[in-house]
Amino acid sequence: MSDPASKLSWDDLRIVRAIARTGAVAAAAEMLGINGSTAARRLAKVEEVLGVALFDRRRTGYVVTAQGEEVVALAERVELDVVGVARRVSGHGEGHAGDLRITTSDSILLYFLTPIIAAFKARNPAVRVEVNVGNGALNLARGEADIAIRATEAPPENLFGRKTAVIAWAPYAACSSATVRPALDRQWVSYGGRLSGLKAAELVAARVSPDDIGYRTDSVAGAAAAIGAGLGVGYLPCMLGDLSPGIERVGPIEPMLNDDLWLLTHPDIRRSGRIYAFMTHCAEAIGQSRDLVEGRLGAASGQGAAPDRQLRFPEALR
Repeated sequence: MSDPASKLSWDDLRIVRAIARTGAVAAAAEMLGINGSTAARRLAKVEEVLGVALFDRRRTGYVVTAQGEEVVALAERVELDVVGVARRVSGHGEGHAGDLRITTSDSILLYFLTPIIAAFKARNPAVRVEVNVGNGALNLARGEADIAIRATEAPPENLFGRKTAVIAWAPYAACSSATVRPALDRQWVSYGGRLSGLKAAELVAARVSPDDIGYRTDSVAGAAAAIGAGLGVGYLPCMLGDLSPGIERVGPIEPMLNDDLWLLTHPDIRRSGRIYAFMTHCAEAIGQSRDLVEGRLGAASGQGAAPDRQLRFPEALR
């Protein structure tokens, strides 16, 4: 007797998974770019082959059954296998050409990573680079990105990569020569929303009165712009603060805010031509810029700032 599962194709599994995600046959068909009647017919075929109902048909939509959940889980596993094999094969065949998708944060990309990418593109013009900016984790296993460049002390265990440097943070304010100057020790720029758990946000909250935090943002690059506009003093990674125009350090590096800079990819594609080439290029470039990343850019340490520019916390909040 043949196994019923042997009669199922990858397309069948994709349709079941899409219906489970959308809760409707029409929406699933639109997601997959097929006709709605085709999706309904394929679902009926799968249920007939397996001899079970994969969904409860309700007025509010299709709700996956316990048996359906098992088929969806199977589809997820098959997808990972299909994507992994396809990427390994295409990666080995393309060499230093093709699409390269990078995910990173705005603070790393803005002034630091962009020149590194430009230098790589100059040497590898056949590589098309796409950068996704955000602090959320994209799923490299599913092909949502090829390389992640992240500030983290706990990189995902399923990824391959290396720690390239320690990211130092320090307090910054608008330059003393700027037309708009912040009131040091009074108005602060901090982080909120998706970045409310950032170590810098927690440090400011512990040391500064809430009334003195006049501006919050969920963008580190946005915080640098706010500091430059005179909205207050705030903590920034030195790799952003030391390169941002119109701002200067007003205190020493804060070791409590240190983070690790990781260069990560998925093990299945780490030896593909363009991935390996960029990982190597990026690691070398970061190595040459470690003084910037780790906050050792000579006199720009905040230690030598003029007395009226030195950051001071209220005694009670230290």
